[in-house]
Amino acid sequence: MKFDMDYIAHNNELTEFNPYVKLFLTIILLIVTLALDNLYFDVFIFVVMSIVILAIAKINFRSYFKFLTIPMAFLVITCIFLLFFFGKGEVIYETGIFGIVVTDDSFHYAVYTFMRVLGCLPILGFLALTTPISKILHCLRTLKVPKVMIEIALLMYNVIFIFLNEIDTMQKAQNSRLGYHSYWTSFKSLGALVSTIFLRSLDKSETLQFALDSRGYTGELPVYEPRKKEN
Repeated sequence: MKFDMDYIAHNNELTEFNPYVKLFLTIILLIVTLALDNLYFDVFIFVVMSIVILAIAKINFRSYFKFLTIPMAFLVITCIFLLFFFGKGEVIYETGIFGIVVTDDSFHYAVYTFMRVLGCLPILGFLALTTPISKILHCLRTLKVPKVMIEIALLMYNVIFIFLNEIDTMQKAQNSRLGYHSYWTSFKSLGALVSTIFLRSLDKSETLQFALDSRGYTGELPVYEPRKKEN
């Protein structure tokens, strides 16, 4: 099943729920989670918000899991670097490789970073998976967020999914040519994928600029505004 966040945001039990309430709830929970810096609260908020997403919004578990996969991968890599290369203090574990050790400070940094981000992920997922981007941007506009920030967010959202689609297409092409049937071919295919997506990104950015210019782009992108209900 292909992950389509935009489709999920338009088709769940909380789509029509007031977007301002969801936005403010997300901001408040993020501030509280970061301010408390409590491991037990991080676990609590992760469980509660996951229940809201899965049981109340009724979003498919596999879709929610895929949403968490990419940021969790970056989080694990970041925490590994924090664990082995940052912090001072008493050594609690020696790897025996080039003097790399784990100290009490680095262990503290790694654990607390992991748990704080883990607590924040479902909060952001609650907003992203239950609210279409058009409604989020409209809320930000009515709250007088600078236009340039809204436009950057819109372009980033658009480009990210274009590239995800490109990556999916290229991976399917590589799989059809047995590009991942061994470790060596997997590394080779991954290298080709990264280099190709870099070149595609340059080409897509130029194409996007041409598309905007051809449609009379003057430095401001229109943002969706919901139709006002007539009494």
